[in-house]
Amino acid sequence: MALGGNPVFANNKNFKEVPASQGGYINGGTDTMPGQAQLSARQLQDLYNKPSAKGAQTGRMSYDDVIMKTVFTLALVLVGAALGWFVPVLMWPGMIVGLVLGLVNSFKKQPSPGLILGYALFEGMFLGGISGILEQVYPGIAIQAVLGTLSVFLVTLVLFRNAKIRATPKMTRFFIIALSGYALFSLINFFLMVFNVTTTPWGINGMNIPGTNIPFGVVIGLFAIGLAAFSLIVDFTSIEKGVQNGVPAKYAWTAAFGLTVTLVWLYLEILRLLAILRGNN
Repeated sequence: MALGGNPVFANNKNFKEVPASQGGYINGGTDTMPGQAQLSARQLQDLYNKPSAKGAQTGRMSYDDVIMKTVFTLALVLVGAALGWFVPVLMWPGMIVGLVLGLVNSFKKQPSPGLILGYALFEGMFLGGISGILEQVYPGIAIQAVLGTLSVFLVTLVLFRNAKIRATPKMTRFFIIALSGYALFSLINFFLMVFNVTTTPWGINGMNIPGTNIPFGVVIGLFAIGLAAFSLIVDFTSIEKGVQNGVPAKYAWTAAFGLTVTLVWLYLEILRLLAILRGNN
């Protein structure tokens, strides 16, 4: 099952389901070859009594590797966010450099920890800058967005761990179609805002649905948050496949980067939704 959605995982075969007949990294290159000396009964017993090998010992990616590197990456996002919060002008280089590094990391076949951490720092500057600006207009909005992001993340993680939701091929195809439609809408809305076609600061998102006082952005924002939440499910599924395939430990950086990209997207969608709601009051 080749997963779509997040290009970080979609473009990397290591995070796709690999049939056993194709080999891969499952055995880690440790299979007994013809003519290789067999272990004695004592050696086998000693091996059995040893504690389970960790990811670093086997050279394969483990869930612990992914968790630690994700925490480290998100911590750097927070450092960048603090810089952007106190120096809002850093939002612009953060946005540009973060976008460039995000694209580079997404399509690299081999993970580069330095580039991934660079993305985290600059993307954090962008998040901190835009959050600080909106905080001045709508006090408390930043912490609300953070809590909302954490809540969605934890709910999706619990649902995934309990096998309540899985990224099936059918759901993933629908997700890709919906994501493509949302990306096209966002692009059109961006150009409408740039050329002052709309009078609201959020473009079409700030306009009310005809006959109501509800902005289009509320409905579209909830839809986008749903897409970001399902993107987390796709990410979790991809990481699960990577661990099952026994991919090299270095790809834990790829997994951490993929999760960070999705969480950044989720935070921005929640932040924008809150700003539209509070601006409509």
